[in-house]
Amino acid sequence: MEQYQKGLTLIESMMIFAFIGILVTIAIPPAYQLYEDSIAREQVTEAVNLLDNVKRPVSGFYAENKRWPTKAEFDNLVGTQTGKYVASLAPKTLANGFQLTATFKNGATPGLLKDGAGRTLVVATTDGVTWVCNDNMDAATGVPGLIAGTVLPQHRPTVCK
Repeated sequence: MEQYQKGLTLIESMMIFAFIGILVTIAIPPAYQLYEDSIAREQVTEAVNLLDNVKRPVSGFYAENKRWPTKAEFDNLVGTQTGKYVASLAPKTLANGFQLTATFKNGATPGLLKDGAGRTLVVATTDGVTWVCNDNMDAATGVPGLIAGTVLPQHRPTVCK
């Protein structure tokens, strides 16, 4: 009489588990990196919203006074300068314009930290009407002299790429 095999032998089962383990080892790091990048993009959105809320008061001040606000005047114009992931907003008067820098807190995702400090997202303007994002120093379309932000390109919003 012949006996028919029902199921897998121990060796066959071990080979299947080893194969699955290899596939998981290959698949998890890229998936985790995608997850980290999506979290960082969400946190950068907070900085973009804070910076957007500051643009109008600063532009209004420039239109009214024909100069950029000092740090003390900026503090009076802008109520909210921090967020859950943003440590601070810092104004800087440039030779040909004005720059706002959002610095991320240490509690932000690792992608928004560099050497133990928060990365920065920058917006700048030459006229108070057109604002450029992060690192556009082109004399024709950007703001010469701005200090570029350090947020990685994959974490920047579409308007900053």
